[in-house]
This record gives sequence, structure tokens and C-alpha cells, in this order.
Amino acid sequence: MGNTTGFRSDRDGIFIEKSDSGVLAYTLDYTDWLSTDTIATSSWAISTISGDSTPLAADSNSKTTTKTTVVLSAGTVGNIYTATNTIVTAGGYTEERHFRVVVKNRSV
Repeated sequence: MGNTTGFRSDRDGIFIEKSDSGVLAYTLDYTDWLSTDTIATSSWAISTISGDSTPLAADSNSKTTTKTTVVLSAGTVGNIYTATNTIVTAGGYTEERHFRVVVKNRSV
């Protein structure tokens, strides 16, 4: 995957850490995968956790011809969610990427 600024990586893939009060935008860059194709549509899905009183929310999302962005808010401290992005290209191809969102208390 292209540029993943702000993401961390471990043996299970990429993830971000956010506070339960943080409202931040996260971008996935498909430039390397697309070659000369472009993104026609993009949708985001956030995993749910049974009994979660303050689930992670996708407040909004946007796209360019090569990148997709989601604005995430809320989430319960201690939970790990999965944010999944599905794109369809102008050429008719479908691709899906995901990253984990670890919600934790953050300090300075």
C-alpha cells in the first residue's frame, strides 16, 4: 500500500491509535495499485462490537481519483475496531483494504 502516514504496523497489519474523544481523518493511498486506473466509488464500513455503548463512528468520507479518506470519531477505550474501505475503479475492478483502530487513553 502507498503512503500510510500516521499508521503503525505490527505482525497483524497496519493500525492507528486514537483517543475516545479524537475526531481525525485517515487516508488510504491507492496510487501504486491503480496504475492508470482511477477510483470511481469508495465506501467505508466500521466493525461493531456487541454491547459497545460508544462505538467507533465514520462521520464522513471522501475520495480523489487515487485516495480515500474517512473521518473517525468516538470509540470505547480498550476496544479494537476494523475500518474497511471498498473501492470500485473506473475500469470496473474492486479492491478492499482495512486497518485496525485501537482506542486508548492518550496523554501528552
